[in-house]
Amino acid sequence: MKFLDEAKIFLKSGDGGAGCVSFRREKFIEYGGPDGGNGGHGGAIVFEAISNLNTLIDFRYQQHFKADKGHHGMGARRTGAAGKDLIIRVPVGTQVLAEDKETLLADFIETGQHLVFLKGGDGGFGNEHFKTGANRSPRRSIPGWPGQEMWVWLRLKLIADMALVGLPNAGKSTFLSVISHAKPKIADYPFTTLTPNLGVVYAHDKEFVVADVPGLIEGAHSGVGLGTRFLGHVERCKAILHLIDGTQEDVITAYKTIRQELKLYGQGLAEKTELIVITKADALTKEEIKINQASLKKASRQKIFVISSLSKQGVPELLNEISMLLYPI
Repeated sequence: MKFLDEAKIFLKSGDGGAGCVSFRREKFIEYGGPDGGNGGHGGAIVFEAISNLNTLIDFRYQQHFKADKGHHGMGARRTGAAGKDLIIRVPVGTQVLAEDKETLLADFIETGQHLVFLKGGDGGFGNEHFKTGANRSPRRSIPGWPGQEMWVWLRLKLIADMALVGLPNAGKSTFLSVISHAKPKIADYPFTTLTPNLGVVYAHDKEFVVADVPGLIEGAHSGVGLGTRFLGHVERCKAILHLIDGTQEDVITAYKTIRQELKLYGQGLAEKTELIVITKADALTKEEIKINQASLKKASRQKIFVISSLSKQGVPELLNEISMLLYPI
């Protein structure tokens, strides 16, 4: 399934049905009278968050959503049937933004969350509604009220327990493939993940979701590279797993680059709990590992983990630390 985290769609709730002009024509009843019924209510546009979706790809192929119109009224004081509501199912973590892409209109953060977003138009009145003592045979009815319509942006921010961040080629996708059944693209040549990947991890009788966020580069907070489009996915996560390629020349610069981007992006990313991990330990000597650990510990003042996704060195210990972090006793 292809990943899409942003889509623009058009919404229109149903128009109300028209009122009816009708008069009774019944045998043996000396005087008839108006009996035109009202129109039915138009269908509403309803959003519902469901758990078995993690992409907005369906909205690439359908951009227009219109609810049913209300039916017109009929004689014998019969009200028209209401239009059927249109339910739009979106992944948990979806935001609905106005056309300016800044004004937040709705935010779906829980499975089953349900919102009537646009109400349908009211039905029009039939002539029976206008009957008075002075006008006993009104021939007046009114059409239904129009529904609401608008263009909106859908933006998906994945909800995960832990987000993997780091420079391109830090080993995030390989690590995710080792600890879960996710199958992100992995190659033996330099490239960066282009779309986020989710993996469900089972460790120490606990279950948690890890998101592999595409590699960040300097200037990502202002849109450079894949930029802010994917930094938004980190907002929903409880903690950050910062992976640093141990084979590069300057691990301190790599660490500070990502930390600066998280800080400049804002939204509380820099304040999230962070675990720092040196990857690709199988390609390093013990002396190189020791030097990198000491340098990063001094710069971050935190414990530094060392792993190799290929040999699984240090992976069980890291998963145990993540489990205790997400599920404290």
